[in-house]
Amino acid sequence: MKSYAELEAAAEAWLLEDPDPKTRAELRALLEARDQDGLWQRFSGPLEFGTAGLRGLLGAGPHRMNRVVVQRATAGLVAYLLEQLPEARERGVAIGYDGRRMSEVFARDAAEVVAGAGVLARVFPHVAPTPLVGFAVLDQGAAAGIVITASHNPPDYNGYKVFWGNGAQIIPPHDEGIAKRIAAVGALAELPRMARAEAEARGLYQSLDEALERRYLDRVRGMGLEPDVPKDIGIAYTALHGVGAPYTETALREAGFERVASVAAQREPDGEFPTVSFPNPEEDGALDMVLALADEHGADLILANDPDADRLAVAARDASGEMQRLSGNETGCLLAHYLLERGPARDKPFVLSSLVSSPMLGVIAEAHGAHWEETLTGHKWIQNRALELEAEGGTFVLGYEEALGYGVGNLVRDKDGVSAARVMAELAAYYKSKGGGVIAELENMARRYGLFMSRQVSLVLPGDDGADRIRNIMQAARDDGPWRVAGHDVLTQWDLMDRRRLDRAGKYTRTQLPRSLVMCFPLEGGHRIMLRPSGTEPKLKYYFDVRVELEASESMADARQRGEALMDELEGKFRGRFEQGRCPD
Repeated sequence: MKSYAELEAAAEAWLLEDPDPKTRAELRALLEARDQDGLWQRFSGPLEFGTAGLRGLLGAGPHRMNRVVVQRATAGLVAYLLEQLPEARERGVAIGYDGRRMSEVFARDAAEVVAGAGVLARVFPHVAPTPLVGFAVLDQGAAAGIVITASHNPPDYNGYKVFWGNGAQIIPPHDEGIAKRIAAVGALAELPRMARAEAEARGLYQSLDEALERRYLDRVRGMGLEPDVPKDIGIAYTALHGVGAPYTETALREAGFERVASVAAQREPDGEFPTVSFPNPEEDGALDMVLALADEHGADLILANDPDADRLAVAARDASGEMQRLSGNETGCLLAHYLLERGPARDKPFVLSSLVSSPMLGVIAEAHGAHWEETLTGHKWIQNRALELEAEGGTFVLGYEEALGYGVGNLVRDKDGVSAARVMAELAAYYKSKGGGVIAELENMARRYGLFMSRQVSLVLPGDDGADRIRNIMQAARDDGPWRVAGHDVLTQWDLMDRRRLDRAGKYTRTQLPRSLVMCFPLEGGHRIMLRPSGTEPKLKYYFDVRVELEASESMADARQRGEALMDELEGKFRGRFEQGRCPD
């Protein structure tokens, strides 16, 4: 840790640049209290700019999200754009923001820095979903896009997300290039800025109007596959205090769904998120209010966006009348099944999923003559790979990740909870019209493709000793990975650090995936085990996938019980090998 004198000097230098009275007061209080730990938390180093841009706690200092950090990040981004794209000034940068604390202020700061560099700032005049900003990049032909959002993080967070001109999130080498330019930004006082009035007068500020939103919603409306299916399903919806309600509700209504009830207490943007402890629709309790609303209205389907509306959570009523929450894997595979089964004939159709999502998608794709690939985690990888495959003549049908992120087609080059909600509603209506429903169709899929079950387990190992143990386990998996686990042969060993795949005959082949701290062990029977360290927490994460072939008369409950037992065995044997040194068999 830096000495108090070093931290004090860094804080005093920061105060000379900070334009925000609130963060200035925060720093002054820390200095007056001689709070070395508080200063260290804020000045231990800068927030790392990576493929997700920036994300962190709101507060003073380079290791927090604040106006200084946003201005510097924007200056670095614009400098990099001008180096890479000679036409960047005219193409401009699309800028949007969500309803979190400071989001509007950060967006205004970003626009002033963009215009100050002589680049056209294309700015949303109000809060907007992240996918709409991604759409704006493509619609306007912008050189890049900025979204001020922390997605589904807790209320004290905010973030800065960057789209490249192709509409997808940045990946290497752009993230590294932008980070270097950010580090080279000099004194903030010397940074050119231009307020809106002057920028408008000079033709460097454009307010993105309702016509753009209309084009987006028209495209969403056109995503239907079964326009004549009866829309007589009840839907309960929540925006979770985010920005999705006006867009998702409109998309559903224009698709013909009239029985949509929204949770009024969660409909308007509110950065304090007063009715949920954690505004992530995956978390326990986050959907309590929409579940109650669904029961009140007798709804067939629940749809929930996260606060920036790029994710979608789904629940559906089963034959007994109970609401069943769908996992991200269930929703993603159900969407793919519907799109491939009911959609038009396509040239070279393909679907993509993240490496930690269910391999069921590959079985569905094969059954429909579609190509399937896995990417590293995140739609930044899914969408950039989709662009490459499209350039080879392929037709992108769906990309998904198990953390509730779905991209239907190429309307936007990111996950989109608005368009996914529209397609999911039609899907539910279609299967209801056939005498079943969402839950019944999941059973039909299990009997057709196999019942796929997934489990994620985290080993929490804090501190330096914990970090050493995580490294040792990962190295052991690389050096001495098993070839048999719980009676099942391991078919190949994937080491993404070396980007290589080793088969049972000892032959190496190169993987197409970028380098990453991931080990993957596909097993006979369609099962799979993976492990990787968390990039943000002191955790080692294990992923277990099993495939259960149902017997003709077997119930889903019995099949699930068999699947759980197999996962228990795989987990016990595999973790025992690396955590206690036991043999996998």
